[in-house]
Amino acid sequence: MDALKKIAESSMKSQENAPKFSIGDTIKIGVKIREGDKERVQMFEGTVIAKKGSGVAETFTVRRVSYGVGVERVFPVHSPNVVSVQVVRKGRVRRSKLYYLRDRVGKAAKVKEQIK
Repeated sequence: MDALKKIAESSMKSQENAPKFSIGDTIKIGVKIREGDKERVQMFEGTVIAKKGSGVAETFTVRRVSYGVGVERVFPVHSPNVVSVQVVRKGRVRRSKLYYLRDRVGKAAKVKEQIK
């Protein structure tokens, strides 16, 4: 088991490089997309509705509404395809999972902004 842990730790991003965000934040993620032999970075902006797992298997789910259709993507935190994560705005929530946003439409689906 120790050999597996060492392999897992080597593939993880360091603490400084790991993105720092929480549930309810609106974030912008740069994702590497391969098209044939070319590679480009595509931005995906949305609200973080869930964080799951720990270690190498840690993931987060981001939701946005695109052309009236809700789109959710699950990103591994330590994936080499996740190039950048930047926080657009901090959200003020009292839940660890925001699955209730799936049923809401329009302004009711927005998360209040955290004021410091």
